[in-house]
Amino acid sequence: MQHLDIIIIGAGISGIDAACHFSMHCPKKTYTIFEGRDNIGGTWDLFKYPGIRSDSDMHTFSYSFKPWTYNKTISDADTILQYLEETVTEYKIKDKIRFNHYMTEIAWSSKENKWTVTGTNKKTNQVVKATCSFLMLCTGYYDYENGYTPEFKGLENFKGRFVHPQKWTDDIDYENKEVVVIGSGATAVTLVPTMAEKTKHITMLQRSPTYILSRPLHDGFAKWMHRLLPNKMAHFFARWKNILLGMYVYWISRRKPDAVKKFVKGQIKKVLGKDYDVETHFNPKYNPWDERLCVVPDSDLLHAIKDGKCAVVTDHIDTFTSDGILLKSGKELKADLIVSATGLVIKMAGGMKIEVDGVVQDISKLVNYKGLMLQDIPNLGVIVGYTNASWTLKADLVCAYICRLLNYMDEKGFQQCVPKLDNENIEVQPVIDFSSGYIQRALDKMPKQGDKFPWKLHQNYIKDMVNLRYGKIDDGYLEFG
Repeated sequence: MQHLDIIIIGAGISGIDAACHFSMHCPKKTYTIFEGRDNIGGTWDLFKYPGIRSDSDMHTFSYSFKPWTYNKTISDADTILQYLEETVTEYKIKDKIRFNHYMTEIAWSSKENKWTVTGTNKKTNQVVKATCSFLMLCTGYYDYENGYTPEFKGLENFKGRFVHPQKWTDDIDYENKEVVVIGSGATAVTLVPTMAEKTKHITMLQRSPTYILSRPLHDGFAKWMHRLLPNKMAHFFARWKNILLGMYVYWISRRKPDAVKKFVKGQIKKVLGKDYDVETHFNPKYNPWDERLCVVPDSDLLHAIKDGKCAVVTDHIDTFTSDGILLKSGKELKADLIVSATGLVIKMAGGMKIEVDGVVQDISKLVNYKGLMLQDIPNLGVIVGYTNASWTLKADLVCAYICRLLNYMDEKGFQQCVPKLDNENIEVQPVIDFSSGYIQRALDKMPKQGDKFPWKLHQNYIKDMVNLRYGKIDDGYLEFG
């Protein structure tokens, strides 16, 4: 059985980030990446639906150490994959990745100070086992096999095609068809304007409105910086401009929600005109950032509505019919194709079984430590990005911190580190304060947070940067051995 210093599970944006950091800052460490699929990229390789793109600006979604030099600031999946391929090549990571290795169990032994990782080679169906001194979980936060689809009444009666975006295939024909997209989240607002270019007509059917915020497809400030400065320096300034802008939008949304509501609706009215019923279709009942804001590049969704290529209907589904959907209001939406953009299914740690010294761990009972480890779980790093900013901002900080931690342990001769909550008087809370359906459905499966540092998640890049880059490693909460 092969033993490595580090095993990374997952070759998506987080796993590649971790591998690059280990190559740069822990060059003597041996590591490999186990990836369950046959390609890198995670989300960006999995989803194939029309228009799939980032909903964060790419200067914060890309890596701090690898400048984003492409033209679009809100980027399509193909370009993101190209960027990741370049990163893998530049940092010589490809030969470290074992594709089609789907890992199902991890087990820690305090006696041996090592993790045993078990899974299956999906090409050969053979059992795979390896051991490591430190383990990184870069598995994302959702189930790759299935998205969330509610139990729709009468769905079996529908004669057209019904699909969840996570299961999109190349044979799905929507050209000159009547299409209904159920949902109004990030996936729906991406699908609708893209598909509208080919459909006969497309309708976005929502139970309740979502905040829609337009951002430029091309970042003028970043372009200006890249004309004046070398790529790395230009990337640094463009990144920090967008970090501060994002933090300001979140801050002002929490403190002056009515002002932000007015601004967002004003932006929409400017495109759709005074006769459009914005109050019905774009006036959410919740405050900004109680759920993620949906970003649309250059108001593409709004322009598609204005041009008559698509429509928004705010209503509840009564039942599916043979020809479409009957709504509670009595209106019927005809459809050849219905797309259920109804969300994701949360799956923590890739659904793997986790054991520590023979005891199976329920991570929903554990408290997070600094947003990167779990209470009482030794030598385990976990990457979960921000909910109110780009995922990669947090991933970068976590990877840099883990490198500091490993180098500190080597310097002191430690083989084990574990966050301990012993005698700590904290109030345990849900790990995320979000009203989004996919979060609320999974709160009982997710780790918890405390009400004070280092057990509390700040969701604040600058606070995390100060704590993780410059804070003491031996902070009194990590137990070394």
